[in-house]
Amino acid sequence: MYDWKKTILKKTDTMQSAVEVLNKESLGIAMVVSEDQCLIGTVTDGDIRRGLINNLSMDISIVEIMFKEPIVASIKDSRKKILSRMKLFGLLQMPIVDSSKRIFGLETLQHLLEKHKYDNPVFLMAGGFGKRLQPLTDHIPKPLLKVGSKPILENIVDQFISAGFHNFYISTHYKADMISGYFGNGNDRNVTIEYVHEEQPLGTAGSLGLLPDNMPNLPILMMNGDLLTKIDFSELLCFHVKKGGDATICVREYDFQVPYGVIKSKGGQITSIQEKPIHRFFVNAGIYVLNPTILENIDGVSYLDMDQLLEEKIENFGQVNMFPMHEYWLDIGQIEQFDQAQRDMINFYDD
Repeated sequence: MYDWKKTILKKTDTMQSAVEVLNKESLGIAMVVSEDQCLIGTVTDGDIRRGLINNLSMDISIVEIMFKEPIVASIKDSRKKILSRMKLFGLLQMPIVDSSKRIFGLETLQHLLEKHKYDNPVFLMAGGFGKRLQPLTDHIPKPLLKVGSKPILENIVDQFISAGFHNFYISTHYKADMISGYFGNGNDRNVTIEYVHEEQPLGTAGSLGLLPDNMPNLPILMMNGDLLTKIDFSELLCFHVKKGGDATICVREYDFQVPYGVIKSKGGQITSIQEKPIHRFFVNAGIYVLNPTILENIDGVSYLDMDQLLEEKIENFGQVNMFPMHEYWLDIGQIEQFDQAQRDMINFYDD
């Protein structure tokens, strides 16, 4: 059972504090209270993402981004009434307060309803050589390297299953038999797993053309098979459907600090000197949602990277949305990240 008290924030807390609560408690909400424990606002993943999109600092006061008029339920309301109210307003969480707005609890739709089942295909990329992880990958493919007690790819599959997904496709190339031998057809997990094999490496998007024609006509969730993350896949899918675009890319904020004073000038005269400025960018996190139509021109033979595929879609006036991530995320590309994954697994994954 979840402990709603761990979602409480004070109005003096920062956006970074809210991110930590959202990630640790996994309830999708933080509740901001006054000194006398009265509810004054809420913060959800959406509030954090809007803050990131607007380039707000993680050190700003939580008051700057919180929703100041949250919809609440009374401590006198029945479970049925709370559920009805949540459905009416399309809410995933609802604070429970008394007549003075003092906080007494939190209810979530997830705990009121049975777990949803998603028929959307999940496509996991597991064909890489993992050369930067040699010698670890000399005799085993990178997705089968263990972090904690389970291989990287098994952690990913189990996370999707926990979110309600059951229809898996895995692309293979390097030591493909080891991957298919480990996961089989998915029967032991009560899911289906099929494999698409690249005879030659096809890039990060080329193997999409090898997917069967009889897949459900639903958005496809696609993910690199060497990532660890705490992202909510059902929330990502909901975001994609709501935005209505051709594709959604999960993005991470990346900071780069120039190690020198940066000079700005005009006509040979210096107009300003900025000491070691920090530049912030969004970078591709290797997790996507794609509408089936985006696969129509991928032949399954030509080499194609995802960046190229989506760039072409944008140039042809397609809509590609970004989903800013604040959740835990790690790309296990080198030995350093692999060692980091072992440490993180203790806190985030291994039960």
